[in-house]
Amino acid sequence: MSFWETITGSDLTREWKAFEARAEALPPEYRGAWEQIKGHLFPYGDFTGRNLMPLLDAALGLLEEASADGQSVSEVLGDDIPSFCTALVGGEGARTYRDRWREQLNRNVARKLGRLGG
Repeated sequence: MSFWETITGSDLTREWKAFEARAEALPPEYRGAWEQIKGHLFPYGDFTGRNLMPLLDAALGLLEEASADGQSVSEVLGDDIPSFCTALVGGEGARTYRDRWREQLNRNVARKLGRLGG
């Protein structure tokens, strides 16, 4: 990956298009699960979403393999896709982008208040 690709995010766009092309080849039940997985993983992404790419690739690979084996989505992911996604990102308590932004805001406010009081 070149510096320019990193700055512009063109590598992510190319990778994302490849994911979506792979997902289009899945049966409808699996495509629905893929959409849910994407929706539940996005809050755990960083500003660019680059940290989610390996997780999304693994989840899509799991769906592809299960589809090829003739398994149902519920056999593979269970009945609770949000819990599957939570486990995929590191379990309960994994920090979302909102958590990181909240912490940064609290630090900045505390720093400003410290300057005003001192």
